[in-house]
Amino acid sequence: MHPAPTRSRAVVLALLACLVTACGAGAAPVTGVAVPDGAVSIGLQFAPRSGLAIDTDDAFVLTQLGAVETLVAVDGERRPQPGLATQWTQTEPTTWRFTLRPGVTFHDGTPLTAEAVVGALTYLTGVAAPPRAIAGAALTAEADGDAVLVRTADPDPILPLRLSAPGTAILAPSAYAGDGPPSVVGTGTGLLRITEADAAQGITLERFEQYWGERARVASVTARFLTDPTARALAFRAGDVDIVLGLPEPAVLELQSTPDVEVQTVPTPRTASLYLNGSAPPFSDVRVRRAVALAVDRTALAEQALAGSGLPASEIFGPAVPWGGTGPVPPHDPAAAADLLAQAGFGPDNPVTVRLWTYANRPELPTLATAVQAMLSGAGITAEIQIGEYAAQEPELLAGRYDMMVLSRNLLTDLPDAAGVLSSDYSCSGTYNLNRFCSPEFDALVAGLVEVPDPAARQDTFARAARLLEAESVGVPLVHTVDSSATRGVTGFVPDPAGRVLVTSELARTG
Repeated sequence: MHPAPTRSRAVVLALLACLVTACGAGAAPVTGVAVPDGAVSIGLQFAPRSGLAIDTDDAFVLTQLGAVETLVAVDGERRPQPGLATQWTQTEPTTWRFTLRPGVTFHDGTPLTAEAVVGALTYLTGVAAPPRAIAGAALTAEADGDAVLVRTADPDPILPLRLSAPGTAILAPSAYAGDGPPSVVGTGTGLLRITEADAAQGITLERFEQYWGERARVASVTARFLTDPTARALAFRAGDVDIVLGLPEPAVLELQSTPDVEVQTVPTPRTASLYLNGSAPPFSDVRVRRAVALAVDRTALAEQALAGSGLPASEIFGPAVPWGGTGPVPPHDPAAAADLLAQAGFGPDNPVTVRLWTYANRPELPTLATAVQAMLSGAGITAEIQIGEYAAQEPELLAGRYDMMVLSRNLLTDLPDAAGVLSSDYSCSGTYNLNRFCSPEFDALVAGLVEVPDPAARQDTFARAARLLEAESVGVPLVHTVDSSATRGVTGFVPDPAGRVLVTSELARTG
């Protein structure tokens, strides 16, 4: 059960409603009518990092573009809905039966069968790093007539949600025929079929006429990878793309007053945080981590540095999810921060000097890093900013060879359930534990979720875990970010706060 709205929550929710509907954004009305069989071009803010390998985060690009599908879909409330499977039943504590949708055809013309699903899931569980949503589940699959039996080593109350993760998308058997990673060209089941894919430049797709669902209104889509925010905005202004995602704030302000352009801004479950490497000095000392938390003014970051385009964070989750904290933002107290640093042995004679990393794919991050640098300086911490490419930074982050990192993370990327991100990002054995945090108490709390099927009880545990992380200053949540997009000459585009869906059957060109 969701908590009753408090006044502060009501205020925040009102703000979110305003953002969702783009009120105050000066959105221009869409002109023209839908053109049958039109072509639409999109400027994406992220390029694939793993050659469009289906078992990696690159799968998000493929689901966004409507090329691949999973057994289970999710609705706007993050509840499981039929996808390639129409229903599912937990037949035993460790076994679920997924009944497949009839009449589904892969883009290569072969039918969706239980054997094809088993082959796809077996491939995913056999790769060196399975998708985070199913990593550690010891998942096995077996054909059972028109259904698939999926077994896990331990009882799993949210297995259907796990199989909604983009990395578990089902490809045709022909995708796995070669020696390398599965090919995504012409092997999905979505409403659009990939005809050409260049992991460095972009993807072209055409409408799949044998799609089992509603026919796409567009005949083709071209997606370009434009990782530089300025280049994305320029491409949109020049008319090179019809839809652009991840607009920097200056471009948002400009485009809001541009005729025939619609700007939409939505809140997301994405949090920009200051990650602290707790496995090495100085942040292995909780007093130093708490000093950093006190030195950072989160309200100023949201309202001044980002000009109100973000919400100050009181904990890792935000008001976009039912269990997210909406209480007061932790205090900004540079004097108290300096006192804690002194207790830890740091001061004018032994200053704290650290590297502060970030990347520019998300335009707000360098701005946040610069503001954080100034705030830390006020507490006696010198942070040297280094802006790089995330793909090059990630191996260093995972190996614990960094000091501080301003990074934006969608906390519900893998699953519409926080157990996965709490385990992967904060447990002792977590595969994305950038803060290098390890607490038996925290691990026991998260591990207990395996016996909690009730959504309200699970959400209470998520909130308790967030409070524990805040008490230990495991990183510093800075702001909950919003995403802005712009469109021109199209209709039917609705930004997805979860970032899972971009192209739907309703998308069409206007004229």
